[in-house]
Amino acid sequence: MNVLEHMPAPENEPAPGTCVRLERPEAGLVLLRLDPPHRKLAVFDRPLMRDFALALDELERARDVRAVVVTGKSPTSFVAGADIDAISGLADVELATALARFGQGLFERVARLPWPKVAAVGGPVPGGAFELSLACDAIVLAELKSTRIGLPETRLGILPGWGGCQRLPRRVGVPTALAAILTGKLYTPREALKLGLVDRLCAPENLLRIASDIALGRSANPRRERGAKSWLVDRNPLALAVIGNAARKNLHKQTKGRYPAPSRALELVLAAPGTPPERGLANEASALGELAVGPVCKSLVALFQGSEAAKKLAKLPDGSDVRTVARAGVIGGGVMGGAIAGLFAERVGSVRLCDLSRDALDAAQAAHLARVEKARKKRILEPHEARAAADRLETSTVIAGLARADLVLEAVAEKLEVKRAVFAQAAAQARPDTILATNTSSLSVTAIAQGLPHPERVVGMHFFNPVHAMPLVEIVRGRDTAPEVVAATAKLALALGKTPVVVADVAGFLVNRVLGPYLDEAVRLFQLGIAPERIERAALDFGLPMGPLELLDEVGIDIAAHAATSLHAAYGERMRSSPLAGELAAAGIKGKKSGAGFFTYTTDPKTGRARKGALNPAVAARAGTNAPTLADDMLRDRLALALVAEAARCLEEGVVASEAELDLATVFGMGFPPFEGGALRYVRSRGPAQVVERLATLGDLPDVRARDGARERFEACELLRGLSRSTSKRPS
Repeated sequence: MNVLEHMPAPENEPAPGTCVRLERPEAGLVLLRLDPPHRKLAVFDRPLMRDFALALDELERARDVRAVVVTGKSPTSFVAGADIDAISGLADVELATALARFGQGLFERVARLPWPKVAAVGGPVPGGAFELSLACDAIVLAELKSTRIGLPETRLGILPGWGGCQRLPRRVGVPTALAAILTGKLYTPREALKLGLVDRLCAPENLLRIASDIALGRSANPRRERGAKSWLVDRNPLALAVIGNAARKNLHKQTKGRYPAPSRALELVLAAPGTPPERGLANEASALGELAVGPVCKSLVALFQGSEAAKKLAKLPDGSDVRTVARAGVIGGGVMGGAIAGLFAERVGSVRLCDLSRDALDAAQAAHLARVEKARKKRILEPHEARAAADRLETSTVIAGLARADLVLEAVAEKLEVKRAVFAQAAAQARPDTILATNTSSLSVTAIAQGLPHPERVVGMHFFNPVHAMPLVEIVRGRDTAPEVVAATAKLALALGKTPVVVADVAGFLVNRVLGPYLDEAVRLFQLGIAPERIERAALDFGLPMGPLELLDEVGIDIAAHAATSLHAAYGERMRSSPLAGELAAAGIKGKKSGAGFFTYTTDPKTGRARKGALNPAVAARAGTNAPTLADDMLRDRLALALVAEAARCLEEGVVASEAELDLATVFGMGFPPFEGGALRYVRSRGPAQVVERLATLGDLPDVRARDGARERFEACELLRGLSRSTSKRPS
């Protein structure tokens, strides 16, 4: 099978022989340079793999060769791994396996070249790029901020299939290889050197010189040999059994068996030291072939593609660039505002944090300094970088010093008049083109902008709590918000390490609107008398990261009650929520921050974090006592499909532009199971007709029929019904 014929062809596919060059900078030395003209950063797509094979043909016929250096376009640009679009399109196990074997064959040819081979790499070196490097005798890595190296394939639902599961354990040993492959971590240069993933670090400008000296024998190969450890650990059946059992237990705890790739990789790595290389490669290719066509891989790849597509939001529709936000002001030093200001200071530039409370400012400053110091200790930041990040956060008890800000973000109380007043003060100081961003979670961006000069610069920038951990930022486009303001705000979100999704200015925006019916359904089930542990377990079994009642405690029951009121006012009876959350909040039962919500919480003396305890007796007294019989699958669907139905309505109404963006937001913003790929991908996977039928069944349950608006909540919108009709007409 000629696998290249089955790979997608890129636009403007270059002519054969133009993607890989053989250069001879000095006698006896050949540079094998990967530099495809059709991409800024090379990937192993059809043209590159075709030309790599042609270059190897030529190299294998060459004379007067003493050494080979494999490198990229520049010291900061090697290869970004395999072609994700090609992986996404794989539907046949045989073809996927053949593609793995083809890649293995190319790298095996590199390994069998009769001369010393050194990989000289830098910048991103993930996946297949690292596997190619592992086929060389030594790896020299450019030490710079953008350099990351590793095998992240398990994050895409596959495994290293071009020799990584065989060569890495032989190079660094089974324990280190397992840690690298199962986590899919991309390592900094110093981490990679410490673990033995690479042999030498150097400045980018010295990369080719040092790699050439090692290849030609002018400098010693610094590669560390495993020595006795390879026999005491890697080839010791007892040691491998202990390592394997511990790894399996830990893996099951993390994945709950929902992600098959890490388990397959685990067994391949454990077996690698005692398996003949050719058999190990065949097993690796077979595993990759099966995984690459599976639903988990397709879901994770779709999310990756969605997150990559989100980067285009930082440009205007015609592809032109927008201004960069380099200096900011943040008004409101509470949990959200303080964290946003700290993140800006760490990642972007100078920021002034304003709040009336000196205590709030001091707490925000202390938290910022603690995060910076932690990053310094982990060597994520160099000492001078840590000092600079610490110094970039200024504080003030008055709204002042905003004249030079490119963006001012408010994170004050969720009251329209308060936010308008704050922005009026900010606008009086800031430049006319300064972006005014609101972190509101429930108020209209258009309403906040009314009466302000230049309302076209007002935009929503909705972060999620905890700010440093949650990957999504909703960019809310008000009625008057200018396209360049939306793009510049998305560009800032990316600079902060977040994934932006542009949403319409509607009540609840996207994530909170979708969460509303899900959280309320959990409260209703609790009031029916369903045991809280069953409710939580149903969500966890579905694949959500925490149960809905614990999530209410995390968010704050008072905040959830306020959001529910806004949703009901905007969407009518469908969004009418249980009054229980408001009653609990009025009684001072607000969740973790008050010490108790649906559950009790204690402070862990070691970490200082809240630790979940038993059901709160004060809340237990409000539970129903005559619960209906409800099977586990029905309980799970009452939660999950309440969420999915509202997500489909959001797409139908244009709250978000595409299905891919909706799926990305539901996974990154609220923890929808990544292995399902998002709310709409879940509908397509389960079957739209089955989802529509199940929603009708849920809407007909006695307790739902008796509840105002609940049947409407479980009605399938026209988008779902259309999907159901279109799929049911397909030939079987």
